[in-house]
Amino acid sequence: MTVRNSDRFVTSYNRIDQLMKDTIGTQEHMAFFRLIDYAKKKNAVIRKYEADLREYGSLRNAIVHGHTSTEFAIAEPHEDVVLKMEEMEVALTKPITVGKIFQTSVTTFQKTDFLSYALKVIKDKKYNQFPVYDGNEFKGLITPVGITMWMASTVDSESFSRKRTSLGEILAHENSRENHQFIGQNASIYEALEVFKEAITRGKRLEALLITEDGKPNKKLIGIVTPMSMMKIK
Repeated sequence: MTVRNSDRFVTSYNRIDQLMKDTIGTQEHMAFFRLIDYAKKKNAVIRKYEADLREYGSLRNAIVHGHTSTEFAIAEPHEDVVLKMEEMEVALTKPITVGKIFQTSVTTFQKTDFLSYALKVIKDKKYNQFPVYDGNEFKGLITPVGITMWMASTVDSESFSRKRTSLGEILAHENSRENHQFIGQNASIYEALEVFKEAITRGKRLEALLITEDGKPNKKLIGIVTPMSMMKIK
């Protein structure tokens, strides 16, 4: 038996309706558009698809014409519309998280390491971000911008030396600006994208999001998200 597009569409709609109820912690009947208003405050995936959800909510009402059973469908949505609805359902049920995409073994440094060592890592591994620790305590993120700022401030100094300069000294030029933020491994990629965008609205440019299990800096670093890596996400 062939499943009608209207059946697939309304079934996916109903599942999304329930997912949004679960998001806000209610099982009470609530209009679909009100659910969007509440759920989007807690879920970046809903914020990502808000316009589509509202459009398709109106389409659902037109298709079933006020009835709750799909047998009363008065129109059949196009295949592309059904696929989009099902795409949104999958995005909500199985969100793509930063942990899934960007988790990797991260090279970290101690503040007592010399700049010459960090530059060698740049050459060998093509890294641009250097998480710096004092033992197990996170101290900051060194980037090419910070290195350039240090060079500009010391280039005329007789003590200028890549071999004698520690990463702790470079951090003094990084900690004066907001260049990173921590994020939990279960955060969606859309939430990560929002963090980068929100920083820009505040006149800041984050060089990286540092991933830990729960988004706290005292936990093991398990991945790094950069603006460039986010551009590869469709």
